[in-house]
Amino acid sequence: MPQLIFFALIALVAWYGYRHFIKEAERVTARVRREEHQAATGTQGTLVKDPETGEYRLAKD
Repeated sequence: MPQLIFFALIALVAWYGYRHFIKEAERVTARVRREEHQAATGTQGTLVKDPETGEYRLAKD
């Protein structure tokens, strides 16, 4: 029985690590694609509107 609990715990940690890895990979991929698009179009960043002040600022990751 202890082996079953041990392997279940290992499987849970592996699943959590996999999910975290996929989330991070998607974030990095989106950032790289955005930077490639900016390089192709010659822009220096993406502007987003601040809802409180109504001013546009560069988007931050």
